[in-house]
Amino acid sequence: MKIVVADKSLSEQAMDREDRFGAHNYHPLPVVLERGEGIYVWDVEGRQYFDFLSAYSALNQGHNHPKIVKALTDQVQKLSLTSRAFYNNVLGEYEEFITNYFGFDKVLPMNTGAEGVETAIKLARRWAYVKKGVEENRAKIIVCEGNFHGRTISIISASTDPDSYGKFGPFTPGFIKVPYDDVDALKNALKDPDVAGFLVEPIQGEAGVVIPHDGYLRKAYDACKEKNVLFIADEIQSGLGRTGKMLACDHEAIHPDILILGKALSGGLLPVSAILANDEIMLCIKPGQHGSTYGGNPLAAKVAIAALEVLREEKLAENAARLGKILLEELQSIKHEMIQLVRGKGLFCAMVIKPYKGKDAWDVCIALKDAGLLAKPTHGDIIRFAPPLVINEEQLRECIAIIRNVIQNF
Repeated sequence: MKIVVADKSLSEQAMDREDRFGAHNYHPLPVVLERGEGIYVWDVEGRQYFDFLSAYSALNQGHNHPKIVKALTDQVQKLSLTSRAFYNNVLGEYEEFITNYFGFDKVLPMNTGAEGVETAIKLARRWAYVKKGVEENRAKIIVCEGNFHGRTISIISASTDPDSYGKFGPFTPGFIKVPYDDVDALKNALKDPDVAGFLVEPIQGEAGVVIPHDGYLRKAYDACKEKNVLFIADEIQSGLGRTGKMLACDHEAIHPDILILGKALSGGLLPVSAILANDEIMLCIKPGQHGSTYGGNPLAAKVAIAALEVLREEKLAENAARLGKILLEELQSIKHEMIQLVRGKGLFCAMVIKPYKGKDAWDVCIALKDAGLLAKPTHGDIIRFAPPLVINEEQLRECIAIIRNVIQNF
């Protein structure tokens, strides 16, 4: 008699293949996604889920937004890449559009968020030598404890997370680390005349949606101005409508000296990042001193224009502000011993989970997945809730009911 062993599911096959051939630098939830539309995704077995992570805010406009997809498909049939060795007919259009959109003189286009941060660090240092008169190779950047700006060697040199920097040294010098949301500590660090810039996330996303006290950003900005130090805002995750304003800095009417954007700048279709600054800062970099083969490619430029148009035309920041209040109030109303704290701004919320009967945040996310909602823990005990900004109130309340039922069933 021949024994037939049941084949593994499509999901198990896909996960096994990644485990065998891919680097083990991520620990994803056990779900294999195949398709996405709006706020929904489907796995390879056809099960539907609410996406409540939005690819870490890269999908503010939702999965496969038709306007952004059309911009990509139209342009890819014409011209995708020239490098910056030549002009193309799209980059200037994009540069004019995005600088007017955010109120800056110049933009320097890159690809990934980490590249955007690296570019901002280079530009700040260059400005310090050319404009501020800092002695070469002495410029310093102040960063905040608990930050997450990416995973390059220079960026992890500024990190206080052992998982990010452990056994990856030697590290890049020139960073001063101060507590987040501590103006006095910042002012003390600013006494160093070699400081070029203060690099800060208006809301620390990877740290678990850590929100500073009202007034912190304004006081930090004013302290930087007093010492002729550049205020550099990393809005890769907090910007582009996520917190209920176009930029999180807008909550305190701050116009950064250098603005870093990424993630939702492409609506999730391909890597696009940018830094924006005025001429006095940006023109410190000359030809040959910084660049990227793909940075500013015409495909990315067309996609970014469409992505930014969608944010404005569909009033997604306003939607995040209105629905964010509902989400925060409803999550805070859930009563359970597991919930230690809930915080948020706009559609950018976090629930701090404490172990309960041997269960933790990972177990909660597995249960949410089984109930049809995808979220992911960070730092082991914090669950971020960040749905696409195209979500409507009916859909949001359905998701809140899922979260409430899952928590209360533990």
